[in-house]
Amino acid sequence: MALLERDPAPSTPDERPDTHSVIVRARLLRRSRAILVTSCLAAVAFVLFVGTMMIGSFSVNPWQVVTATFGFPETPGIDYVVRDLRLPTASTALAVGLAMGLSGIIFQRLLANPLASPDFVGVSSGASFFAVGSIVVLNLQGQWVALAALLGALTAALLVYLLAWRDGITGYRFILIGIGVSQFFLAGTGWVLSRADVYNAREAMTWLVGSVGQAGDTELTVLLWSLAIVLPVVLLMSRQLATLELGDDTAKALGVRVELMRITLLLTGVVLIALATATAGPMAFVALIAGPIASRLVGAGSSALVAAAFVGASIVLLADLVAAHALPAQLPTGVVTGAIGAPYLIWLLVSVNREGRGG
Repeated sequence: MALLERDPAPSTPDERPDTHSVIVRARLLRRSRAILVTSCLAAVAFVLFVGTMMIGSFSVNPWQVVTATFGFPETPGIDYVVRDLRLPTASTALAVGLAMGLSGIIFQRLLANPLASPDFVGVSSGASFFAVGSIVVLNLQGQWVALAALLGALTAALLVYLLAWRDGITGYRFILIGIGVSQFFLAGTGWVLSRADVYNAREAMTWLVGSVGQAGDTELTVLLWSLAIVLPVVLLMSRQLATLELGDDTAKALGVRVELMRITLLLTGVVLIALATATAGPMAFVALIAGPIASRLVGAGSSALVAAAFVGASIVLLADLVAAHALPAQLPTGVVTGAIGAPYLIWLLVSVNREGRGG
């Protein structure tokens, strides 16, 4: 009996789990999940992109959309409907969603706060103020209005950064000052609109609620080229972004130039949201909700930058479909994104307050 009750012999070194192997296996699993989720989100965005061009008063099938987009074989009627009427709107929704989703997650991860969205820190309202002012005061049109919106977004971001700087930047202070700057620009926009005639006021209203149908070729081309340049740069800086999330002292100890990297990432996010707003106007809550959704799907410890971009694209494409075809009257896309994002914002404020992360 004593022999039967004796404890089993300890494992030999060869039988013990290898810590390094466990870590490597966990990393591979996280990476595989991130790749799988990102690929699925890309597929969803592509399906919505094609679906946007299929639905309308004249319906076309997916194969006709693909062939008309690439120009083989040539079918004049379908080519006109797809390439001339629907492709610009679908491309705008895709590009604006990608830019806003990526910009939102950069702000949220850099400032370590789920409320750190360009919607709240004055960037979008600065773009709207400058765009409305250029229409009402300067009588500008077309790409000049978009340029004014870009200038307004950059000005607002610079103002918030300077006011929030105090031996560094903290997310809570940055957000509070950003909300104040946002309200200042919104009040200025209301004052400018009160002095406008009916025609200018109606034209300026598109810069208060975003719509993907108002983009010109120049603005869309600039946004697409900017995404092609910025996306690889952001991916290269993703490791530095993860290091900054560990805290300034840790990041400095690891050799990261903290303020230079923070300014570079903030400027990248500002340029993305500024170009997106200059293309389609302010699209409420897209930048706010894309990052958390992507992070939840990808999982902790994985980079969700690309996933957030595809979530943003899917939200804008779906909102455009709903605004154009699912409601009794056609509405601007920003109205639908606002309706989607408002309940999420309420839930986020409640959960942040419960967890004590609101400051």
